[in-house]
Amino acid sequence: MDSPAAPLLDVQGLVKSFGALRASDGISLDVRAGEIHAVIGPNGAGKTTLINQLSGEMAPDGGQILFDGMNVTAMDVARRARMGLARSYQITSIFPEFTALENLAMAVQSGLGHHFRFWRNAKTDPARIAPAMEGLRRVELEAVAHSMAGELAHGQQRQLELAMALATGPKLLLLDEPMAGMGPEESRRMTDILLPLKGRVSILLVEHDMDVVFALADRITVLVLGKPIATDTPARIRANPDVRAAYLGESP
Repeated sequence: MDSPAAPLLDVQGLVKSFGALRASDGISLDVRAGEIHAVIGPNGAGKTTLINQLSGEMAPDGGQILFDGMNVTAMDVARRARMGLARSYQITSIFPEFTALENLAMAVQSGLGHHFRFWRNAKTDPARIAPAMEGLRRVELEAVAHSMAGELAHGQQRQLELAMALATGPKLLLLDEPMAGMGPEESRRMTDILLPLKGRVSILLVEHDMDVVFALADRITVLVLGKPIATDTPARIRANPDVRAAYLGESP
């Protein structure tokens, strides 16, 4: 019998403290290839601190992070990005003074590693424009390809940011509350966009919207006060009495 493949992301005993507050208290979890793994928990559970450490924006005090078989614990953001680890933020990060298509063209160029002449050629090069337009179709934004990104609705801007992250060809995508600030219809649209990525792109998803989490996740890790109290399938997480007591607001 073949041994199971090593996880794409393997977090082992991650520790991060801010004074007396231990925001990450021995966190261990993994993300398998093609999996959507959600991390949930109440405010103050340590979700953003965790994702900051995974992206390289914050150094852990202890533990290690293995990505694609390599120890990246001490690597900076740029090196992790070159290895295929991409992140989206709670706050939309786009270039508002360029069109949606131009934003995607620049992301495509960045993904190819062509950083010089970045601003000058990406917007007009057919080799960048064609995959950029395909990226917009992937997130249902082809109709606004030539609209200024800063004039798009909030949900459309989040869709554009997702397309930009995908354009870099990531092995693992860290999504930090992609539904933040969205109304119900926008959240449903983003969920429909993310669903086809299951099995194709590995995603670690931090999200407050439980309908979204249960619709998308293959597995869920629940954090409470910096500690994982459960990692399991959505059905088992929903039925777990400890999770219901600590996070879902139900009596065990």
